[in-house]
Amino acid sequence: MTKPFELEPYDFLAMHGETTRRYFLGLGAAGAAAWALHPLAVGGAERAPQLAEAISKLEPYFNEQDKFRDVSRGKPVPHQLPDEEKQKVGLTRETWKLEVVADEDAKNKPDIRNPLTIENGNALDFAGLMKLAEKHSVRFPKVMTCNNIGRPVGTGIWEGVPLREVLWLTRMRRNVRRVFYHGFHNDQPAQMFRGSLPIGRVLEDPFGLPPVILAYKLNGDWLTSKRGGPVRIVAPEAYGFKSVKWLQHVTITNLYHANDTYAKGNNDVDSWLKTFAATLLAPTNMKPDTPFAVTGYAQVGVSGCRKVQVCIHNDADELPVGDPYFTKANWMDAEIMPPPADWGGKLPGDSIPSDTMGFDDDGAPEQWPMRLSKLHWAKLMPGLPPGEYHFRCRTIDENGNAQPMPRPFDKSGRTSIESVAFVVK
Repeated sequence: MTKPFELEPYDFLAMHGETTRRYFLGLGAAGAAAWALHPLAVGGAERAPQLAEAISKLEPYFNEQDKFRDVSRGKPVPHQLPDEEKQKVGLTRETWKLEVVADEDAKNKPDIRNPLTIENGNALDFAGLMKLAEKHSVRFPKVMTCNNIGRPVGTGIWEGVPLREVLWLTRMRRNVRRVFYHGFHNDQPAQMFRGSLPIGRVLEDPFGLPPVILAYKLNGDWLTSKRGGPVRIVAPEAYGFKSVKWLQHVTITNLYHANDTYAKGNNDVDSWLKTFAATLLAPTNMKPDTPFAVTGYAQVGVSGCRKVQVCIHNDADELPVGDPYFTKANWMDAEIMPPPADWGGKLPGDSIPSDTMGFDDDGAPEQWPMRLSKLHWAKLMPGLPPGEYHFRCRTIDENGNAQPMPRPFDKSGRTSIESVAFVVK
């Protein structure tokens, strides 16, 4: 497909911090001071009342734990079990245990000298995990998104111990190619939800990515049962099905293929987070010749986000033939909101915790927008004559690809261009 325009080549590593540096230089002292006026206020420019009001109503950047959408599986869903039952099956910090074993079914069995099992009395418990955390804990921001749902379930700062630190406790030596894992499933094999990762991704973090972790906190608070606590996997660059909740079992295998439950649904189990935009405040019924504000967010995937763009199509005009991704539309740049003064999420002290990956010592993001997270955008649209219209939004990633490119296929993360119908009368 022909791109609507070309942008200069993108260097993943050289980009680190450059977007934020350019933003601050262009903002100036007056604009920087104006940030304090509102968590997502844009300094240095006087806003039209419609736009200022719309920006003031934007959602917080980070979501509180109980504000995450729930897409849990199970009958019953594990977090709905009575407290006594959670205690019994290891779904509390006091009773949680993690087994890490070798795959007995692999042709060339992994060489594991110290399997961690309940039977042997050396399964990892929560106290043992916290001992590892004293030296190895990490925290990083991440948007959690379901592979087949067009909107994220929530964004927060996740904290945990890199999975590799636990794997090394088994004294694994050879014949290791992949890691399988699953959580509590009501002791019913048919309900087991499985995820897997290549051993290389678990042991090493490419391109500056955060590590795959055994997460036990979100936004500084212990993971609730509803969010997958006491311990879950969080895979930074992956969709939610890789971040298995209620973790209890890890299997080190020499098998080369994935065993993810999602593979059975014709899903791409190796897809990374994509970049896409969607609306929060969109038009419905508008008066003629009256400007109106539109706001939204964008999920920032592994390819980053350079722009958010919007367009309006009058339904009286025919759409161009052979242009399914609207590359010929009259796209206009929206404004990407700067880092917020108030991040939300009920963070400890209402500030970014120290040593959070992606932030400097003052709690400012080292790169903006932050990958694997989100951004907010806003645009004041011109007044329109009476008629029926469709509003659309899209992203341009740091490689110059216009949404839904470069990976427009469903089952590997949804990036369809959102379309909102409205009437002016």
